[in-house]
Amino acid sequence: MSVPQLQQLYRKLPSVDQLLGRPRVEALLRGHARDLVVEEIRAVLEETRNAIASGTWTQEVQSNEAQTVTDLVEGRVVERIVKLEEPSLRKVINATGVILHTNLGRAPLSENVVEAIQRTAGGYTNLEYDLSSGRRGKRDVHAGRLLERLLGAPAIVVNNNAAAVFLVLNELAAGGEVLVSRGELIEIGDGFRIPDIMARSGAKLREVGATNRTHIDDYRNAVSEQTRLLLRVHQSNFRMVGFTSRPSLEELLDLGGETGLPVVEDLGSGCLYDFTKAGLEEEPPVSASLRAGVDLVTFSGDKLLGGPQAGIIAGSGDWVQRVRRNPLFRALRVDKLSYAALEATLADYLFGRFDRIPVLRMVRETGAQISERARRVGEALGPDHQDRWELTPGQSVLGGGSTPDQTLPTTLISVRPGRGRSIAILESELRRANPPVIARCENNRLLLDLRTVSLEEEDALIEILQAVL
Repeated sequence: MSVPQLQQLYRKLPSVDQLLGRPRVEALLRGHARDLVVEEIRAVLEETRNAIASGTWTQEVQSNEAQTVTDLVEGRVVERIVKLEEPSLRKVINATGVILHTNLGRAPLSENVVEAIQRTAGGYTNLEYDLSSGRRGKRDVHAGRLLERLLGAPAIVVNNNAAAVFLVLNELAAGGEVLVSRGELIEIGDGFRIPDIMARSGAKLREVGATNRTHIDDYRNAVSEQTRLLLRVHQSNFRMVGFTSRPSLEELLDLGGETGLPVVEDLGSGCLYDFTKAGLEEEPPVSASLRAGVDLVTFSGDKLLGGPQAGIIAGSGDWVQRVRRNPLFRALRVDKLSYAALEATLADYLFGRFDRIPVLRMVRETGAQISERARRVGEALGPDHQDRWELTPGQSVLGGGSTPDQTLPTTLISVRPGRGRSIAILESELRRANPPVIARCENNRLLLDLRTVSLEEEDALIEILQAVL
């Protein structure tokens, strides 16, 4: 494009003042700060000048001949501000069958928890105020009393399990050595590794045993004047099979008694429920480790516990109080909303209201119940779409680094995209719906697993599928 042609296009661009006088922009000014609107106008004009220089703007003008240049720029300004106002964090329908889907926020919260958060968020609370004495209190009490009832031991709460492990190591082992089996030096999501967090805590890692086999004598022979604690890490996100072994918890506790070293167990998933009732293999219960005599146990609040993101440190009262006095506890503690959510979740456990907790409800739902729901959803799509779906047996998983290799039987809705469309296009359209639907794509099939779709979401899912198909 010649220089005169470029200059002609530049001259067609409206000024900031012209755009401020346009009807749609004036409407924006009635509900938005003027400085923000002006800033977005200038950004759009700058983008447009760059597009003219690169030649892409000419193509856009030609494809929108009915609109003037000013119309196009005005529309772009409105689009930017509308998009800016849309929340980034949105509710989605999880149709993947992965119950603890880390990318989708792990454990969904119960209605009971949502109500507790709403009550707490709307005004002031007694977060650190003792109503009986009229003096300053401690926020620990709001979840601590229920945790102690459920676990039989005192407990404190930090913002996630990684923080819990870090705080314990920093308090009990900074400057000294921590003995860990090589077979337990795990990596979880986003590259988080036990050796890395140990190094940041100030503790020194002392690996014992071999990757596949570790014996109690490996720990015993490694104990020195520099040893500060014995750490046992639950292999929650992987499984080793074949020629493998590791010391029992009882052997580790006996060694701790012999040497005077505390035994700390990172259980990760935080199991408070007997999952064998749902056909899964037993996950190590937190209370069992504490009854066995483990000095401190750490675990997550938003995995198998089914509550909000949190890290819980439970165990011997003296050890718990020592960790709580660490200055880093204040940096890692949780806020009032997390306490409200955790307290409501723990109350449901204490009173046996397991079906209120979405994670437990999903795990407990039978294959027959899901099959009936899947058939109902498929038939609700109507006769126009009856050739576009079929039911197929499948497996749901817990996810979130829990119960590796264990699955739950389910019935999947397998959807065909139709002539001229691909699975990728169908998946993209579902993902861009309102609310977004997140599905599985396997072997050139789009699969929907209703185990992770609540009953309240079924109507919305049906409506979205009808529109997309």
